Amino acid sequence: MAEGSTREINYLRISVTDRCNLRCLYCMPKEGVSFLGHEDILRYEEILRIVAIAVRTGVLKARVTGGEPLARKGIVDFLRRLHEMNGLHDISLTTNGTLLEACAEPLRDAGLKRINISLDSLVAEKYHTITRGGNLDAVMRGIAAAERAGFSPVKINVVAIRGFNDDEILDFARLTLDHRFQVRFIEFMPIGNVSLAEGFTYYPNDEIKKKIETLRPLAAAPPNSLNTNGPARIYRMEGAAGEIGLISAMSHRFCDSCNRLRLTADGHLRTCLLSDDELDLKKVIRNGCSDGDLEAAIRGAISEKHRNTLSDRHEMARKNCARGMSAIGG
Repeated sequence: MAEGSTREINYLRISVTDRCNLRCLYCMPKEGVSFLGHEDILRYEEILRIVAIAVRTGVLKARVTGGEPLARKGIVDFLRRLHEMNGLHDISLTTNGTLLEACAEPLRDAGLKRINISLDSLVAEKYHTITRGGNLDAVMRGIAAAERAGFSPVKINVVAIRGFNDDEILDFARLTLDHRFQVRFIEFMPIGNVSLAEGFTYYPNDEIKKKIETLRPLAAAPPNSLNTNGPARIYRMEGAAGEIGLISAMSHRFCDSCNRLRLTADGHLRTCLLSDDELDLKKVIRNGCSDGDLEAAIRGAISEKHRNTLSDRHEMARKNCARGMSAIGG
């Protein structure tokens, strides 16, 4: 840990593919996307090697993302191998849910315990619009399958967008009354040129909290080991089975407490979601580096994160971020 820093960089987000079966308006353009080729993305063995070395530097948690991770062949076996890795205490996955119905049981059998499902509308037509063709029924079946398979909590990620889904806040909140879901409202962040072109604006989580409290009072949920150092503020409605999470990247910036590294599908280690400064680990590995060289490279990136990721860089970094969310991995 760098001198003067109190953060532990212990969380690695791993993008296994930049491909997705949806084209959400704020994530990908409608057409003209140039996807990575087979040799351009990291092989599973290369990812596992990077994770094993990252564990030496203090990484305890891993989240597998995409694109859509369930679209990559062999993902269940990869997650099983990740689950078996010594020193990695928590593994989770983020999915759009459209392929989850058939995968929920195999994922649970592979050792995965936690899952996040991205869902921005409970209205079929609106969901179809924002995803450019997505099937809401498939996602809801996937959520039900995850619940049956024993995932707990099932986390539902809602990107709150003013004028699009702000009229559904209470409908999403009601999902937690009878289910052990954690519905997480995420303030929309304009990442890359795609999002900026759509003209979306964020809906502040303080307003969301006030709106939910018109339904039932909210109380801060007791902390647990899985929420420690995470960006979400967790609440529970009175008498509810599940929880409400508020991730306020725009209105309550949390750069100084960020504990994350991101590994892109093409093997770049990214220390800040909003900055395009990256370390090409794929090149390092394919040039025949030793484990010691790889560890030194990762530790160097962590040191840079301690020095440079500060709240006052937030706006500058957002404007300069060239990669879209599908290329970064969220």
